[in-house]
Amino acid sequence: MTALVAASATLLLIGAVSLVLGLGSESGRGPGAGVLADLRARAVSWWTTAPRARRIRLAAAAAGGLAGFALTRQPLVLIGVPALVLVLPALLAGPADRDLLVLEALDRWVRLLIGSVSTGKSTVDAIRATRAQLPVVLRGPVNAVIARLDARWTLDASLRAMADELASPDADAVIAALIVATRRGGTGSAGALRALGEHTRRRLAALREIGTERAKPRIVVRQVTVITLAVLAGVALVSPGYMAPYASGAGQLVGALLLAAYLGSLVMLRTVARPRRRERVLQTAGGRHDR
Repeated sequence: MTALVAASATLLLIGAVSLVLGLGSESGRGPGAGVLADLRARAVSWWTTAPRARRIRLAAAAAGGLAGFALTRQPLVLIGVPALVLVLPALLAGPADRDLLVLEALDRWVRLLIGSVSTGKSTVDAIRATRAQLPVVLRGPVNAVIARLDARWTLDASLRAMADELASPDADAVIAALIVATRRGGTGSAGALRALGEHTRRRLAALREIGTERAKPRIVVRQVTVITLAVLAGVALVSPGYMAPYASGAGQLVGALLLAAYLGSLVMLRTVARPRRRERVLQTAGGRHDR
């Protein structure tokens, strides 16, 4: 019987898609044909331009929903399983720490500048000489600095504009120290850059340690989620009667509320784990800028 239900649901889905495609191809028949054709074109365009990973996830979500519905015959499973497949990876993944990414790139840039300045180059010449070795995050901002220097901007103004582009407190601290280092010139500039490099490495180590501590609760939540889903799937296969109370209307409502509460708790966890906004160090003539 479960196989028959799964086959029926699959055929129903295929029939609905075929109906939309068929109506959309007949653009001259019926007042709604143009709308259907437009929807069909947008759907096809979105599907063909979507990344391969996203298409695989959508296919897995649809297959999981149909398989779950075939086993439990509960509409909540038909909707809930695809929702979990699509939403859980994003909620359980760690939030991107842009400050860490920018600081890692700046640390590499400072190292390159130290090596170039140590050979006798000025800071401006070192910036030009190291532009091809920069991380991807800094290529655009540093190329913009060079373009401003070519347009006869001062180095201080060019670096401050770069800080505004990056809009990161840690980047502000590094660029402010770099501005001070460039004013010293000669051996003083090289020494200041070395001190800046040591400070940047210590700050990076601190950020990485903080990131490691923040990742521990997410690891526990992932383990609990995997165990819970495995237990629910096992119970549905071995003892379908255990899930019978959820087949009623009230049971479906309770299940939907529990699912929404769990997803909401994951959203709260992700919000708490997101790095807090901090006040920037450098300020332009227009006033204070916060991250």
